[in-house]
Amino acid sequence: MSLKVPKAGGPDLFKAGYKQMSGLEEAVLRNIAAVGELSEIVRTSFGPNGRNKLIINHLGRLFVTSDAATIIREIEVAHPAAKLLVMASTAQEAEMGDATNLVLILAGELLKRSEHLLTMGLHPSDVIQGYEMALAKGREELETLICSTIPASPLPTAEQLSKAVATSLASKQPGCEDFLAQLVAEASLAVMPKNPKDFNVDSVRVVKVLGGGLEASRVVRGMVFGREPEGVVKNATKAKVAVYTCGLDISQTETKGTVLLKKADDLLNFSRGEEKQLEGYFKEIADSGVKLIIAGSGIGDLALHYLNRLNIGVIKVLSKFDLRRLCRVVGATPLARLGAPTAEEAGMVDVFETVEIGGDRVTVLRQEEGEKTRTATIVLRGATANYLDDLERSLDDGINTVRILLRDGRQVPGAGSSEIEVARRVSEFGGKTSGLAQHSIKRWAESLEVVPRTLAENAGLNAEDVVSLLYKSHAEGQPEAGVDIDSENSSNGNGIITSSKEKGILDPFAAKDWAIKLATDAAISVLRVDSIIVAKQAGLAPPKQQGHWDDD
Repeated sequence: MSLKVPKAGGPDLFKAGYKQMSGLEEAVLRNIAAVGELSEIVRTSFGPNGRNKLIINHLGRLFVTSDAATIIREIEVAHPAAKLLVMASTAQEAEMGDATNLVLILAGELLKRSEHLLTMGLHPSDVIQGYEMALAKGREELETLICSTIPASPLPTAEQLSKAVATSLASKQPGCEDFLAQLVAEASLAVMPKNPKDFNVDSVRVVKVLGGGLEASRVVRGMVFGREPEGVVKNATKAKVAVYTCGLDISQTETKGTVLLKKADDLLNFSRGEEKQLEGYFKEIADSGVKLIIAGSGIGDLALHYLNRLNIGVIKVLSKFDLRRLCRVVGATPLARLGAPTAEEAGMVDVFETVEIGGDRVTVLRQEEGEKTRTATIVLRGATANYLDDLERSLDDGINTVRILLRDGRQVPGAGSSEIEVARRVSEFGGKTSGLAQHSIKRWAESLEVVPRTLAENAGLNAEDVVSLLYKSHAEGQPEAGVDIDSENSSNGNGIITSSKEKGILDPFAAKDWAIKLATDAAISVLRVDSIIVAKQAGLAPPKQQGHWDDD
């Protein structure tokens, strides 16, 4: 038996400053620990009883929210493995607009469960194979749990839609979900296109007006801007609209010049030429029949004077996103030059009016197309700016849920019941599977317990008791039994509801299916990594700080 003598310093493969970590201890387990830490941060924000996080980002802006997508976006994650999870969560947000927290906590749990298998000696490829088999079986079983379908044709009623959206909103704003769901349903049905599958979330806007209470919020048909028109014209009907992205003012020269004035008449005539030119522009616009101008930049006093004289309304819209949306509503083309728009470039608006909402005067642009409108606006009222921001994020999730349900109306039982039923069936499948993959299939099934367990923990219940009672109920043929977060007020008081469908707690099948797939894919991506190579950061090193002269 020969003795292996270590080499005295191998060849330098990398430049100075590179870091390389490889092997189970240094790379895989470290990655799992980093991902576990990230999922623990958002885990306490899961479900209706989830706690808020107070985040101050790098710009000093304050966020108070339990929305996982916002938390992940505002905390700057540096660890490369944790970034893989952030990417999966971002993909879920982009595709479904909801269930981002489920992706993070499920991926974190999958990796935690795999840690035990890896330390026991299983190869990562065996774990990955088992997870892939379990994912295929889990998605297949989830499809069998569909218990309700929202029809896209004929259109769902406002009551059907608000019931379907309430579950998503309850996890963000518990207690207000019914009222917010009604607002979302009313606004969505007002802008519904002929083919509901073409429903665009941008058609529903949210405008926040500080003051009052949430119950004072309402839906306004059309676009609402939280400011008054600039000029004296406040109302118009069947008005031709021109949209300008340039400033409505006398154009400034790029270079400075010196003007020599020799007579008093020179001084009088000095600015008259510019005034005449500006007046000519607006006269040309008025002659083309334009009654309303939308300005995407500044409006000069002289321009405002001419517009008031010509009886043309003017609104300043500084957000380029709002300007783009407004162009779509009125059917106008934004112009970068001052002048009369052609027939193709001009738009039309049926009603332009100024209304008062809670002491604030706002501008409304509305298209009357029978019962339909191209844009609806939810006007939110609330006491603080942070509360209004959180309400807006919740409504965004609600509107995205409407979009998902109109494309795929299938729903599965919520409150953790689907996860427990899938876990039970996948665990049985794992017991019948031969080879080492069966261990990781069972671990995948156990990972799904994280959903009811977290719901119970955040509601202050005993998680172990709740999960075991759920397994017992499901084994007795109650596949819709879920976690009862209001168990203190319920008749049985054991933390279990017999049917989440009867309680109206249903989740969109598409969002849950996509979340389980993305979480498993993210966990597999982390497990495939066996080495981390970090390059030296680009840029100059910061200068050494001189010590205080008194320290010498």
